[in-house]
Amino acid sequence: MRETMPQTPIFPSMLGSSCSGQVQPDMGERSGDPVYQDGNVVSGSLEALIERLVPTVDYYPDRTYIFTFLLSSRVFIHPHELLAKVGQICIQQKQHLETGADADKAKLKSFAAKIIQLLKEWTETFPYDFQDEKSMRELKEIAHRITQCDEENATVKKTISQMTQSLMRALAIRGQFQDIRDKIRQPVPDKGTIMKNKPQSAQKDILSLCSEPSVLAQQLTYIELERLRNIYPEDLMQIVCHMDSLDNHKCRSTDMGKTYNLEAYDNWFNCLSMLVATEICRAVKKKQRTRIVEFFIDVARECFNIGNFNSMMAIISGMNLSPVARLKKTWSKVKTAKFDVLEHHMDPSSNFCNYRTALQGAAQRSQSANSSREKIVIPVFNLFIKDIFFLHKVHSNRLPSEHINFKKFWEISRQIHDFLTWKQVECPFEKDKKIQAYLLSAPIYSEEALYLASFESEGPENHMEKDSWKTLRTTLLNRA
Repeated sequence: MRETMPQTPIFPSMLGSSCSGQVQPDMGERSGDPVYQDGNVVSGSLEALIERLVPTVDYYPDRTYIFTFLLSSRVFIHPHELLAKVGQICIQQKQHLETGADADKAKLKSFAAKIIQLLKEWTETFPYDFQDEKSMRELKEIAHRITQCDEENATVKKTISQMTQSLMRALAIRGQFQDIRDKIRQPVPDKGTIMKNKPQSAQKDILSLCSEPSVLAQQLTYIELERLRNIYPEDLMQIVCHMDSLDNHKCRSTDMGKTYNLEAYDNWFNCLSMLVATEICRAVKKKQRTRIVEFFIDVARECFNIGNFNSMMAIISGMNLSPVARLKKTWSKVKTAKFDVLEHHMDPSSNFCNYRTALQGAAQRSQSANSSREKIVIPVFNLFIKDIFFLHKVHSNRLPSEHINFKKFWEISRQIHDFLTWKQVECPFEKDKKIQAYLLSAPIYSEEALYLASFESEGPENHMEKDSWKTLRTTLLNRA
């Protein structure tokens, strides 16, 4: 297990601070006390882990710990309940500093500054934790008490005010995306039978809009990065919450039972796969179908070179759908050597070993890159989700001692943190509105329409296909 996690724009000094270099808070000797391994907390009671989160005059938690604990705590406790416990510890420490024999205003000011810093990191990294009234009330209560520690300092009040304003802006932005997201999630109308009856000259395909594979790969990457920005760490942690029947209800406090952001991104993958299949199957002439197949193979190669593995996998998946794969006459004209290389990269054997090697190479390139283009890493999202699922299922949340298995959450947090690093990359490609409009709104055939179009392009070859063709034609004609 690593002691530190990769640096990201969110935590610019993360690599500079190691868990092993921090002064540990004094919590006495209790059965729930944290257990350390190589300077990292690997287990502890919830109460002890919360205490380690809260700064003191002489201690500030490592930022990797703050991120990991705030991310994983929602599995065990509501965010507003966690805020309340943090507030109680703050009150106790404040009272101790005010009434102790060595009462010192300088120490109170130092303590106040550290608590404000913690709240600032919390609100910036997990703003959705504060969307409900209970959490906002707890935040305001802590801020009010901390202000009392340094009432003469106008900077403290100004910092708290700026923090609150930034939080409200972040929540507003997420609210706006939710409205857009709900529209995105509307089903795409099936226009397969209508478009099939149009003359070939009236049908618009991807090649008429974009004939350069590199350009289409860049536009796909633009869309990927744009959508990745709307996925947040708590969305990904929701996977763990959903699988945890005992603790699932605790995640609903922030309306996180809904995984719309993840669904929207997953829908994009499926739509891209279906668009690729639609473009191929609806081409009437074999020569045109061959051109489109070879075009998408080249697009997938360009995506691989960029580091956009998600679009690459979606394109390959689209070409491997049965209605496309059965077009033997078309595939016989395709130069498949390039496609074979792509399939080798995405070979599922040995847990996608080839893909993981390529992903690791892209990640290493990204870490040392000077340009935004070289920093791009877009993993296959479904595989990324499965990795988190695997980590959760293999390792229990709690140890036999009833300690929280924090070592498990370090690893989940590390993987999510890698993802956050990649999604922060600025897209180096300019947006082409026409191409993106087509990619996002072009009619997509349903599975039935794909089969029908495939059979019309290359007739059924056996009795089973003939029966399927007759059934499909009857079904779609009755719907029309």
